[in-house]
Amino acid sequence: MITARFSHCVCRATLTLLALVLSAEPATAQQTRSLLGAPCRGSVDTQVTEARTERTYVLDYPCDLGPGEDVTFVLSLHGGGSSASWQRRYFPIFDQKERHRLVIATPFSPTRRWSEVDDEYLRNIVASLIEEIGPERVRAFWLAGHSQGGATSRRLICTDFFERRVDGFLSLSGGRLGGGAPRAPNAGRPRQADEPPPADPPATPPPTPGAAAADPDCDFSHIFAIGEHEIASLPSTSALAQQYGCGPRVKQPAVVDTEPGYVHDGSRQNPGSRAWGLLPRPGTADTYVYPGCGDDRVVADVVRLDKGHTEGLEPAVTEALVRLMLSARGGKIRGR
Repeated sequence: MITARFSHCVCRATLTLLALVLSAEPATAQQTRSLLGAPCRGSVDTQVTEARTERTYVLDYPCDLGPGEDVTFVLSLHGGGSSASWQRRYFPIFDQKERHRLVIATPFSPTRRWSEVDDEYLRNIVASLIEEIGPERVRAFWLAGHSQGGATSRRLICTDFFERRVDGFLSLSGGRLGGGAPRAPNAGRPRQADEPPPADPPATPPPTPGAAAADPDCDFSHIFAIGEHEIASLPSTSALAQQYGCGPRVKQPAVVDTEPGYVHDGSRQNPGSRAWGLLPRPGTADTYVYPGCGDDRVVADVVRLDKGHTEGLEPAVTEALVRLMLSARGGKIRGR
């Protein structure tokens, strides 16, 4: 009799515990959230529409994003002649979004080249996502731009809207602040075998290019990433590092990739050039950090060895750049 009652109690307790476990599973699933009703893994087929301009962009964020969770927000701008889809795979930080809690917006210029006409669209993307995430949940906000997207980030970063929000600028072959890196003599798109011969030079020589744009005059961290064959040399000092009171640069352990990146410029491989970029392949990158910067800023250079302008970033160097970004001071959007 006692044994029967004991067995009955054990069974009831087991069933109760099982019911609690099963009922907890949907509750856990319900704790994740979406952003703007978009899928967590972006694609050109599931783009988000910016309401005011009715232009679209690609959005990626952690698929297990929880309410009240802090994130780092990145606006990733493509280069001239490129697209959001190509930029997303050239700098594939969407692969790091769960591990490092990233929200990434990758917009697109219909002219394939950024200009002042696009500024409202970019501001609206940033404002709507900050509102959706919650300003208090944005740990840091970075601009990342490849080539002309980097030049555009440089133009925007100290405008009133972005200066009050941006914590850092990652230049992906888009110009180095604090002392430019001179271009390699053969930098630029290689002439293809099936292209017509160049036209005769004009009788009047073109005007001499003007002076390089001045560095932006506001506070933010700066990381410069470049292919070795794109530049003649990398400066060993940085005026920006000096401004922030950083120490002399320190070379970090090499970043070694055994896997290739996702993309390259397939339209410029007949022939290709080392400066413009060849086919995707593994690689190694050298990282130079200026330590001890004031206000916990980060100033760093990353040189991808034996790489050119259009070879997509490999997994390890992509994560190394993300880690550098996350090591910098954030909080402008939080008012800190």
